[in-house]
Amino acid sequence: MHTALLAVALLVGCLLAVQASVNLQLNTAVGTPYGASTIQLGVATGLLTALAVAAGALGALDKLPDVETWHLLGGLASPLYITSGILLIPRLGALATIGLFVTGQMFCSLVLDLFGLFGLDKQALNPGIVLGALAVLAGIVVIIKGPKAAAVPGAAKISPMGRVGWYTLALVAGAALPVQGAVNAELRKELDSPLTVAVISFAVATLTIAVVLLVLYATSRTPKPKVAPLGKMPWWGWLGGACAAAYVTGTFLLIPAIGAAVTIALTATGQQLTSALIDHRGLFRLPQRALTSRRLTGLSLLLVGSVTIQFV
Repeated sequence: MHTALLAVALLVGCLLAVQASVNLQLNTAVGTPYGASTIQLGVATGLLTALAVAAGALGALDKLPDVETWHLLGGLASPLYITSGILLIPRLGALATIGLFVTGQMFCSLVLDLFGLFGLDKQALNPGIVLGALAVLAGIVVIIKGPKAAAVPGAAKISPMGRVGWYTLALVAGAALPVQGAVNAELRKELDSPLTVAVISFAVATLTIAVVLLVLYATSRTPKPKVAPLGKMPWWGWLGGACAAAYVTGTFLLIPAIGAAVTIALTATGQQLTSALIDHRGLFRLPQRALTSRRLTGLSLLLVGSVTIQFV
């Protein structure tokens, strides 16, 4: 395996954590998480479409009539993941949110592999998987049992029952990513074009969240998205779409080159390390949460578990 490809996989994971954090600025400007998700996914779709046009990859769309319908639905996971990040990070912090995302991602990946779901090859249970899963579970428990977000100035207060609900949302949103990857992998087999698959995935995601936004606005469950404040948003507030596009494109290109196991382990590691840095430094105008010994222990367990599951 080439060192450069391993570094790219780690960077792609870092970008996913950045995406979840910078999207909060977009949400602040637009005034609704659903509007922010629609804009972010629209930006990602535009970037990927431009890249696909430049690469001459859109000819693969001619094969769509022969594609099974459910193979086109991988993009449904993106609005759930992105909107969840916007809602969760201010309440739980970047490290806890990304840790829960990764936990959901890892355990869902295990279920998909162990049962051979969505066209994946069935994998046997081994000691490495068991030990890694236990380490991931222990790591996230240590992190979320630490100081609560409400103790940090500027953080939202959450009731115990409300906290359980947010934890559940984070786990479900994280679990959606491996399912998305498996469904998109099936679509790639039929279209034989990673960029075209990425465009379709994000187009479906954008359409889905736009419909949700319209329904919620029509029923007065979310405010009308604002446009004027977007001009005053910091430049890095627009990076979410680019990070999302880079993550999807990167994973499609990396998996055939270095394998799914290595790609998942390194991207998960990148997510966790970057989220810890964002929390510790209070980057992207987020509340600063010190990397205490307890949180560092939890982060270490998450990292060890992620690597053990994939490599042992």
